[in-house]
Amino acid sequence: MKTYDWVVVGAGITGAAVSYELIRQGYKVLLVEKDHHLRGATRYSYGGLAYWSGTTELTRTLCQEGRAIHQNLSQELGSETQFREVNLLLTIPAEEDPQSLAASYPEFATPPQLLTVTEACEMEPLLNPDAISGAFTVRHGHVCPDKTNAAYLQAFKRLGGKIKIAEVTGLIQTKNQVSGIQTTEGNYQSDKVLICAGGWSRQLLKSAGIHVRVHFTHTEVLETPPVDVKLSTIIMSAGMERFQLEADATKPELEYLWDKPGNEIVPLIIDSSAVQFLDGRMRIGQPSRILTDPNAKINPSESEFMIRQTIGELLPDLENLPATWSHCLVAFTHDGLPIVGAVPHYEGIYIFSGFSNPLVFVPPLAQRFAQFVAGKPDSIIQQCFPSRF
Repeated sequence: MKTYDWVVVGAGITGAAVSYELIRQGYKVLLVEKDHHLRGATRYSYGGLAYWSGTTELTRTLCQEGRAIHQNLSQELGSETQFREVNLLLTIPAEEDPQSLAASYPEFATPPQLLTVTEACEMEPLLNPDAISGAFTVRHGHVCPDKTNAAYLQAFKRLGGKIKIAEVTGLIQTKNQVSGIQTTEGNYQSDKVLICAGGWSRQLLKSAGIHVRVHFTHTEVLETPPVDVKLSTIIMSAGMERFQLEADATKPELEYLWDKPGNEIVPLIIDSSAVQFLDGRMRIGQPSRILTDPNAKINPSESEFMIRQTIGELLPDLENLPATWSHCLVAFTHDGLPIVGAVPHYEGIYIFSGFSNPLVFVPPLAQRFAQFVAGKPDSIIQQCFPSRF
């Protein structure tokens, strides 16, 4: 049985980026992924880089570092990520007062600018003016998440990294010591195991008797083939309802509900949002549900109808586009910061998950984490430790 320095579980953007950075530090790394074709949050991501959104010294630092990395990432990895900057429109529903929402926006590193209905529709001609009372706008980074993920994986393999397609069924564990993983294709020994399984991270660790306070939403999206309709901006909701949903669902007094499958802790929300990639594909959505069972079944027809109806009010030209419905789990934490580092009370097991701003935060934190475990002190990594909860 081969022994590795690190076994990384999950080949989405978190696992791909951190595996690449670990192998750059000289470690022998095995990356394990259960699907030949990724089906998780990275696959269905909008690709947004909200580097304007830092509100603390820590998040502003990561936003600046993330932007700098993305500007040169295609060249570094040797594959195109389609990095660009576009206008983001944060739309305000017709029944809401723009000024009341505006009060929360100055805290951002680059505060979005408030637009009138006319100005918003000039920026995005597909908008229904009767559906909004205004919008906020800010320049927003964007990459193709599929291509960015593939670029990291290709660079990892060029440096000698190994990828295994197999489902992880358990950890090789003696009391509080983890020394590898069990999979459907055999066991793999390692000095350290890093869980980068996104929304599945909690369930995977729980199956080994390890509790980590990382949570997940069920998120749904419609994806179109390349279409002739042209979206000029990225559209999202100004109310940022998803972040309130996450805060409400992870109050300490509700934590016990997360270990009882079948609970819907708070009602679903729908972010009327849409993005178009350079090849003409669109992703449209997004309902977010707090269902404590990661295997919970969602009715695709009902969900698709709800997404189409909601986006049709805001962007009528998008309502009836041909599209495929998909569903994935999205990881998050109670305080909005990712959970990065050694799992308390255990040896050999680490986690890198719970990113609310993943495509911005993952590249700099992957670099920092790899350097940290190689011996370089890092106060930002320490602030993301699982032990903070």
